[in-house]
Amino acid sequence: MQYHVNGDLVPASEATVSVEDRGFLYGDAAFETLRAYGGTVFEWDAHRERLVNTCDTLGMGSAVPADIHDRITATLDANDLADAYVRVSVTRGVQAGKLTPDPAVEPSVIVIVKPLPRGGVTGEDVWDAPATVRTVDTRRIPEAAMPADSKTHNYLDGILARLELRGTDADEALVRSVDGAVAEGATSNVFFVDGGALRTPALSEPILPGVTRRIVLDLADEMGIPVETGTYGVESIRTADEAFLTNTTWEVRPVATVDDDRVGGGPVTERLADAFDRRVEASYRDCRNCR
Repeated sequence: MQYHVNGDLVPASEATVSVEDRGFLYGDAAFETLRAYGGTVFEWDAHRERLVNTCDTLGMGSAVPADIHDRITATLDANDLADAYVRVSVTRGVQAGKLTPDPAVEPSVIVIVKPLPRGGVTGEDVWDAPATVRTVDTRRIPEAAMPADSKTHNYLDGILARLELRGTDADEALVRSVDGAVAEGATSNVFFVDGGALRTPALSEPILPGVTRRIVLDLADEMGIPVETGTYGVESIRTADEAFLTNTTWEVRPVATVDDDRVGGGPVTERLADAFDRRVEASYRDCRNCR
């Protein structure tokens, strides 16, 4: 494998950053996880916008290079990958010796790719079964402390949540706000269906506005499925008619159980998953924004 590090393609074994890089020292960095389908980076504009917005929040809005899409394409080409996981990281770079950042930024920009199965109507899922979910004690960091719409290298709350799953059969942690409301999974957004309506925590909760989350909401609107965003307790998920998780890699993944209570997918989940697959399939055909 070859990765893209600060403007150059290098073997994965040689892909390094300085030990004085602020992304390593402080988690002072932004990142995006993307998928390439048929050589096209899916929903590129939305991911790039979120990456830039996160860098803006960190006070380094100019750190995202203008040729970042070209760097992704070069990395996919170098590894002969059309269907792939892509991760882009932008750190503040080396500014050793103090916590306060310097105004001038020489960022480290890294692109990592890994092969994934073909998605879409004729593809296959990355996951091998519906998810088992367990509520954890670790809470989401409040918005006043860490903007939830920023995708930074600071993922310790997610790591602590996943650590609570050790010794269980759970695939994902259900994380709550400090007030006890359902927020999201450690690396996913949460949806459930009750009485035919699709429900998901509102963005007023400390949740990441996932790109896949937004696509699912758009698809539901197009299909005439009633949608509600709000504040929900864990019991709402446990007793739901259906539930599923979304993220870039999993796409739409049904939930089998929540805290050992059977939930499962269902007709709404299946309709939305099928519609998402068709959206992905279109990306194989539509090469207006492909490499």
